Amino acid sequence: MQYTPNPERYKNSVGYNYCGKSGLQLPRISLGLWHNFGDVNDQNEAKKMLFTAFDNGITHFDLANNYGTPFGSAEINFGKFLKNDFAPYRDELIISTKAGHLMWDGPYGDWGSRKYIIASLNQSLKRMGLDYVDIFYSHRYDPNTPLEETMSALSDMVKQGKALYVGISKYPPTKAREAYRLLRENGTPCLIHQDRYNLFNRDVEQSIFPLVEEKNIGFIGFSPLAQGMLSDKYLDGIPTNSRAGQEFGFLKKEQIKPEKIEKIKRLNEFAQNRKQTLAQMALAWCLRDKRVTSVIIGTSSVKQLKDNIKALDNLNFTDEELWLIGEIAAESE
Repeated sequence: MQYTPNPERYKNSVGYNYCGKSGLQLPRISLGLWHNFGDVNDQNEAKKMLFTAFDNGITHFDLANNYGTPFGSAEINFGKFLKNDFAPYRDELIISTKAGHLMWDGPYGDWGSRKYIIASLNQSLKRMGLDYVDIFYSHRYDPNTPLEETMSALSDMVKQGKALYVGISKYPPTKAREAYRLLRENGTPCLIHQDRYNLFNRDVEQSIFPLVEEKNIGFIGFSPLAQGMLSDKYLDGIPTNSRAGQEFGFLKKEQIKPEKIEKIKRLNEFAQNRKQTLAQMALAWCLRDKRVTSVIIGTSSVKQLKDNIKALDNLNFTDEELWLIGEIAAESE
């Protein structure tokens, strides 16, 4: 049966923020397809998550060339959903992908060379059945390739109509500043900077936030729930269907230390006092900063997705709350 989106999806949406000083707005919550959209995952649940997201005004779907198990499967599966269910709504979507991590064997399937960057985007477009993506990222800084080479490859993808905007991900601040300059000189200004941001990882507040604010560039945070640790998932151990419980996941069991669990339990109690789940409070905490355009969530079920969206019901924190949350999260383990 053909998917029919919620006609009220913009009236009762998650809300939108302008991306830096550009004219592009992103939803405050974006859906990431890093996990849960590969061939090893439940495709029916994946499709329902896309439907639920769009029905709530989540218009941004974030991918990368190597997302999914095996590599590339998230883009292939997303392409199928796009063709079968979302084709009439392509112009309502912001689809992003990236290149920079290992994708294929040999010297041309990783990092930031012009050869790899351009070949990778061409492959991504083919996997998803697209003529262009809305945002194309350099997924990480490559110390062995001149930055001019990587940035010129990004710029050329815009000039060739294969991407509307470009961004960078996980770049150190000195290299980010240089990348911003090069992209602007190329006539394709950097739209957005993507990096890890959550209660347990706050480095970007000092290193990247001042920079994107100075240069009027958007910021989008990934892993706002620290791969699920900032939720109630690990309060009573490691579930077999969790990221830490799966052998192909990036979160390892050894990262879930007793000291970390104790910290998570205290944050969970704090969230309950705010009448929120821990995940909702963690997302609201990320969005409290006006320099954050959007956060990327990576849910494994429609239930989780709906719970995450409810974070927007309470984005307000008192100064005391922020201080206490910060103290708990920062305690040594």
